Amino acid sequence: MNQARRLFVCAAFSLALVSIATASYAQSPFDGTWHIDLAKAKFDQKPFTIYLSQGWYHCVSCTPPYDIAADGQFHPVAGQAFDEESITIVDPKTTKFIDKKDGKTIGESTVTASADDKMLTIKSTSYPMNGTGPQNSSASLKRIGTLPAGVHATSGNWVPLKMADTEADLAFTFKSSGDELTMTDPTGDSYTAKFDGSDYPSKGAYGTTGAVSLKKIDAHSIEETDKRDGKVVNVQKMTVSPDGKTMTIVSHDPQRGTTSTFVATKK
Repeated sequence: MNQARRLFVCAAFSLALVSIATASYAQSPFDGTWHIDLAKAKFDQKPFTIYLSQGWYHCVSCTPPYDIAADGQFHPVAGQAFDEESITIVDPKTTKFIDKKDGKTIGESTVTASADDKMLTIKSTSYPMNGTGPQNSSASLKRIGTLPAGVHATSGNWVPLKMADTEADLAFTFKSSGDELTMTDPTGDSYTAKFDGSDYPSKGAYGTTGAVSLKKIDAHSIEETDKRDGKVVNVQKMTVSPDGKTMTIVSHDPQRGTTSTFVATKK
């Protein structure tokens, strides 16, 4: 996602520990391992705006927006999941991004515009903090409007068409017990939280979710709120179908005002 991979917001949540209601909570529809099917995802179509001109990169739609020199050197960036970034102009249609957190590389992406400048392809590799090895993903986006004059071909307004990711990035496991929910995933992300709306720490993510809070809507629906540096970055409602086989995840980014929907299947 550099910039497009940030459009993609995959869901993660869980249920955890208390012996008093073990029998009833063992039947929780959330318990188990789930896999997100990106072919069924419905991405918000609000354009994501970036532009590269006169050696400077401007991420207009990032929250918060930022500007850095595209000179292949690392520069500090505030308010993102990374704290340093380097941007290299490979050729008139290609750029390369490298993101670091606390001096460690957490992601690399190559962004390429098509020959007619109407499509954008992003190939990314992420390096999870506490989990499996490097994870590869890709995204295809289409241009909204026309390419402005005098800017790099990757500049403009883009909306996602499709994305592909590794199993480790798309799988997560919930386990419930009593009034708690525990989430784990193969990349090392995890949390345990009660359904009381209070903030609980999340582990493993590079600043993506520093805290999480949970609310139970009903027996088949819960709401998760994710925070970074004390600010809400995502609110997602998760609903399990009556047969317990699928989960619909409606993910809302309050900072950008976007909402995307994902479907996960119990494995």
